[in-house]
Amino acid sequence: MPAALNFTTLQSNAVAYLERGGALDTTVNAMLPTLINQAERRISRELKVLGFVQTAQSNMTASVWIVPKPDRWRQTISINYGNGLGSTGIANTLWTPIFPRSLEYVRAYNQDVTLAGPPKFYADYTYTQWAVSPTPDQAYPFEIVYYEMPALLDNTNQTNWITQYAPELLTYATLLECEPFLKNDERVAVWQAMYDRTKAALNQEDQQHILDRQVT
Repeated sequence: MPAALNFTTLQSNAVAYLERGGALDTTVNAMLPTLINQAERRISRELKVLGFVQTAQSNMTASVWIVPKPDRWRQTISINYGNGLGSTGIANTLWTPIFPRSLEYVRAYNQDVTLAGPPKFYADYTYTQWAVSPTPDQAYPFEIVYYEMPALLDNTNQTNWITQYAPELLTYATLLECEPFLKNDERVAVWQAMYDRTKAALNQEDQQHILDRQVT
């Protein structure tokens, strides 16, 4: 059975790739968790694939036009609200889309935020909040589909989607973060080429899944 990549083995692999080790490299070893987290952030910024898609359900607050985003949100795919609450809090027979617009459009559409109604549009208000318009006139249940940044690796969180489905990409991204720290710039181009090739393959694979779904 092939060995699985996790936070601990990734650190060991990085040390082996870099041909570093021993007491003289305590600084490098101490920096590896930070460099790995930087690599994860790089991947989540640059890769938009199905594995990073998540859904979240919640309820709007009546008369409040600001809606919080989920933790580790990176980009919105869609927002829909439901037609009513059930015994479990979210049980609907009809979902209505809310359409993305600029913040200026959202504000202009309903300049008086005290005037409430079913929401029609949303915009990014801050990195952690959306603005919706009109202001919700009731506590509509809603569902968000979005790209997330997977929970970062550490000693207590040994694996995530990247370690399971894109371990080679994470390895190359980690080495890309390590080489400038080590002032070993001549190796950056090597790892960058391998990183780019693997990222392109993952994106192509994801696009093929989309095409397959459209055909069927």
